[in-house]
Amino acid sequence: MATKTLRVDYLTRVEGEGALDLEISDGRVTSAQLRIFEPPRFFEAFLRGRGYAETPDIVARICGICPIAYQMSAVHAIENAFGVTVDGPLRALRRLIYCGEWIESHALHVIMLHAPDFLGFPDAIQMAREHGNMVRNGLTLKKAGNELIRVLGGREVHPVNVKAGGFYRVPSRAELVPVTESLTHARELAIDLVRWVAAFTFPQFERDYEFVALRHPDEYPFNEGRLVSNRDIDIGITEYETQFEERQVAHSTALHSMIKRRGAYLVGPLARYALNFDCLPDSVQALARECGLGPVCRNPFKSIIVRALEIVYACEEALRLIAAYEPPALAAVPITPHAGTGFGCTEAPRGLCWHRYDFDAEGTIRAARIVPPTSQNQPSIEADLTALATTILDQPDEVIRDRCEQTIRNFDPCISCSAHFLKLSVHRT
Repeated sequence: MATKTLRVDYLTRVEGEGALDLEISDGRVTSAQLRIFEPPRFFEAFLRGRGYAETPDIVARICGICPIAYQMSAVHAIENAFGVTVDGPLRALRRLIYCGEWIESHALHVIMLHAPDFLGFPDAIQMAREHGNMVRNGLTLKKAGNELIRVLGGREVHPVNVKAGGFYRVPSRAELVPVTESLTHARELAIDLVRWVAAFTFPQFERDYEFVALRHPDEYPFNEGRLVSNRDIDIGITEYETQFEERQVAHSTALHSMIKRRGAYLVGPLARYALNFDCLPDSVQALARECGLGPVCRNPFKSIIVRALEIVYACEEALRLIAAYEPPALAAVPITPHAGTGFGCTEAPRGLCWHRYDFDAEGTIRAARIVPPTSQNQPSIEADLTALATTILDQPDEVIRDRCEQTIRNFDPCISCSAHFLKLSVHRT
């Protein structure tokens, strides 16, 4: 029996530190493990004993690329616990700042981390020698998203203007004029980006995922909706724990989130796209069809196209929201804390970001639970690795390693986000 182990000790072009172990025995893949060894960061423990008003700024530190996702899920959970509804211009501003995060995060991944795989370059710096214009365009897109976050959030990284009930300060219409100009240009660059990545050569590889995403009847989801799948899940976000569970595995400092009845599922762009295609504007739907995509895409390598389409959507949605914007009378809805439990779930660029907080009568957190996208996708990543590697076992080891790394990058995993879970048991005799 021929047995060999292929290892990638440090994954490149992903956010955080992880590795891959692939076991091959007698011509088949027996194990594929995305090994997350980055130390846990204990954010849930940090939150215990902190006041609700501190929460958005604390959770923003979980990720420098996607702070808005954590802030938005947190404020929704706080408001859910205290019976507060945010609507009108404040709700629109929340969608607007989320547009900024999708633009900058997706642009970073598509251009700097993922595109080199399809063009045969080790990194974006080498790729820029032949595709310098696209790299510059990608950086311009990221800058446009960052600027939107800065105007609404107070600064580009770890923004400080988001609070439960709304914002500390809301922008004037005049402050959004320069943003409109940059977003108009960004939209054209994003359309070019979609057409560029759609021309890449993709492996013939499809997976029968169970897609899970938020579903809103009137809009492509950012902040609100029901949790649905392409099979039989259709629940409110407060019911998340009735359908999903997290399991600890020896090779990961991130828990594996699973559907209790079935196992692995997929969150992120492919899931959002498949479950909400009808909510995309006609212009984005037409662009998708131009690029050969139907309403559902099951090829994980083509997730780069869907991410680029979501940049176009975020630019168009941001421009629509700015055009309709009228500053609200108050920057935030007043909040009166009381004992209770609140739930929040929003769509980070990489997928669902689910929060639950238990509060005492003064609004102090007694317990917190945060489920990030990468811990939800890790079982699907490993399933994809097993399926993909099985089709290329006749290739040299280096080819297998490279294709497996690319498979992981299809998911744009944020390892640092996921590595703050740990179940610690101490046994003393």
